[in-house]
Amino acid sequence: MPAAPPHTRRGVRAVLLIVLVAVLTGGLTLPRAQRAEAAPSTFVHPGVTVSRAQLDFVRDRVLAGAQPWKGAYDQMAAGSYASLGRTPKPWATVECGSYSNPDHGCTDERQDAIAAYTDALAWYITRDPRYAQKAIEIMDAWSAVIRSHTNSNAPLQTGWAGSSWPKAAEIIKYTYTGAWAGAGRFATMLRDVYLPVVAKGSNSNGNWELSMTEAAVGISVFLEDKAAYDAAMARFRTRTAAYVYLSSDGDLPRTVPSQNLDTRDKIVAYWQGQSTFVTGLTQETCRDFTHTGYGISAISHIAETSRIQGQDLYGTDVGERLRQALGFQSKYELGATVPGWLCGGSVNRGLGPVTEVGYNALHNRLGIAMTNTQALTERNRPAGTNALFVAWETLTHGDDPA
Repeated sequence: MPAAPPHTRRGVRAVLLIVLVAVLTGGLTLPRAQRAEAAPSTFVHPGVTVSRAQLDFVRDRVLAGAQPWKGAYDQMAAGSYASLGRTPKPWATVECGSYSNPDHGCTDERQDAIAAYTDALAWYITRDPRYAQKAIEIMDAWSAVIRSHTNSNAPLQTGWAGSSWPKAAEIIKYTYTGAWAGAGRFATMLRDVYLPVVAKGSNSNGNWELSMTEAAVGISVFLEDKAAYDAAMARFRTRTAAYVYLSSDGDLPRTVPSQNLDTRDKIVAYWQGQSTFVTGLTQETCRDFTHTGYGISAISHIAETSRIQGQDLYGTDVGERLRQALGFQSKYELGATVPGWLCGGSVNRGLGPVTEVGYNALHNRLGIAMTNTQALTERNRPAGTNALFVAWETLTHGDDPA
């Protein structure tokens, strides 16, 4: 084919230049799939980890006495988190050192946040207004008092509690038929006390940033803050890719640029001394499965919220990393012999109640075989709470098609 004449090539270059300038200056809008932002044009409520359709399915199953949902609800309702006699214990300054030592309000905050979410679920399922009013009492108590988090674990503590608060608030604000006069003050608490901390991210172990990002995503939905949502989702994509290894990543795991892990030795050290990388391994597998479970859980929660808000990430590398991480950890959690090349031949088990959301999305909705994850999920039912930020997921997501 003959080359285009010079004047034609100049014309094409001119058009391309005009298009580029238009894009950079906002004069031309690219199709949504090509843009970095993820926020929906209109937020869906309730829409943090669990949707109205999911809640309706769960309610129908519980009221029908069907399993595993009825057993999961009974487990939740019988515990202290659902107690209508609970007295919230707010702190103005929550001080949390490493492993919550010192614990000045850390446990109180996390447990009150889970209790508010528990009461919100109990309200939706039973329609007993006392549960909604208890959830409001707890949220109002904290929004009237808390001003900051301090000490070394402050970012993670903010992420843990900040993950539970918006789940409770979404259900109450958008389904409770009574009044919540303090909803505005609660929103201000999330915006001023929690969001500035969790939005910064973290260069610590990956479960920190993933939990903090889960909080940022949930808070952004409740506040309907599209800019904060987009920033959190962009951080999530980068961190997830750096947390779970796939063979397609190459010889070494991906990294978060701000961590400057620019040599193999640095990467191996960050991956707890693990130098053999296989699909499904996480950055914290060789630390222990408990912290690994925190990271996996946060990935599943963010992916679920994103799906509810209209952007389904389960069909992307996020879903593949989640699937492989669940399967890899579940295999060894179930007792498979640990090979010598993995964590020196020994792992610290204790994954926690973290498999239901990802398993439901990937196996039940998408039809992907997940033998090990299925076995572990069914063995652990009904999944309870880790007393940090995971709670009642057999109830909310177990075999839930919605």
